[in-house]
Amino acid sequence: MTLDRVCVGAIAGSFGVSGEVRLKSFCTQPEDVASYGPLWTEDGSRSFTLKLTRASVSGGLGARLSGVATKEQADALKGTSLYVDRDRLPLLPDDEFYHADLIGLVVQDPGGVVIGTVQAVHNHGAGDLLEVMKPGMKAALLLPFTRVTVPTVDVKAGKIVADIPEGLE
Repeated sequence: MTLDRVCVGAIAGSFGVSGEVRLKSFCTQPEDVASYGPLWTEDGSRSFTLKLTRASVSGGLGARLSGVATKEQADALKGTSLYVDRDRLPLLPDDEFYHADLIGLVVQDPGGVVIGTVQAVHNHGAGDLLEVMKPGMKAALLLPFTRVTVPTVDVKAGKIVADIPEGLE
């Protein structure tokens, strides 16, 4: 996978017997996943055109992928992440970020002391959490990605300033 692609969804499994898949969308508006053009596997070896077939199925959206006509073919794709070319995504306002742009940024406290590096961005329903690791840490630090906790994000400079709430350190 190149940095020119961003993960926008994943196949959660098959749906029905005629090749439909259950698609988990990582887009703010889940249906937008179908509007970005061809979707690619992580290694770039396959691309699919996508047509949404159902607005809501267990585990996401119902969809048809080009080249997938049977339940067995859909089952074989379970767990496959789907990527879109970055230039197909809309530009974001200054205070919004694609998760892919946050991963790898150095996290510093307001005094400039390095806390660690963003390893992942998670959302379990209550808002985004930055997973921050530093060499020697036994467990990741999970920071709420809010303006209070993370007042500064400078993607171009490769850093985030975080004011870690007491008790999270």
